[in-house]
Amino acid sequence: MSKRPTPQISSRKAPKQARSTELVSAILEAAVQVLEQEGAPRFTTARVAERAGVSIGSVYQYFPNKAAILFRLQGDEWQQTTDMLRTILEERDKPAPERLRALVHAFIRSECEEAGMRVALGDAAPLYRDAPEAQAAKTAGGNIFQDFMQELLPHAAHASRALACDLVTATMSTVGKDFSESPRTLPEIAAYADAMADMFCAYLERLARA
Repeated sequence: MSKRPTPQISSRKAPKQARSTELVSAILEAAVQVLEQEGAPRFTTARVAERAGVSIGSVYQYFPNKAAILFRLQGDEWQQTTDMLRTILEERDKPAPERLRALVHAFIRSECEEAGMRVALGDAAPLYRDAPEAQAAKTAGGNIFQDFMQELLPHAAHASRALACDLVTATMSTVGKDFSESPRTLPEIAAYADAMADMFCAYLERLARA
């Protein structure tokens, strides 16, 4: 069986003039509105163009298809997460457990604040998740967390450190997504994040002692 080709998800060109930058911003803002209101199954370039008040040809100047628009939205979200990881985890004047706790709180809070968008992007993921650009974008955040684990567990075996890294990131992502699918109050978010951070810190402290 032949492998299904991956879609083209890279933007056609980057905007260079202020007017072009404003056009791309309008397209992406409209795309967010369409995705949140209509969901991934009804997301089309035509609906995005209509919401942005531009011709569909203007959309195609920068995005070859709807997968490219959705990947740009997902890429922006991944970049925000990567920036959050870097800002919190690389603040080395604070103890590593304190940074991990701050990260858990920031991550769970962002999951709850942007739950609708994240669910919609998750539904759209089959359109672009196998493309090389998607794999490269996801790798950046993983590298930051791996460096943090190296700092936190300098004497642990490589296999143990890799397992800890996968376990913590997968738990945050999966459990955070599940938790955010229901409306949550700020005290509920804080209590949940505290409990998750306690669990991570206890597990990593045991690994450090071993």
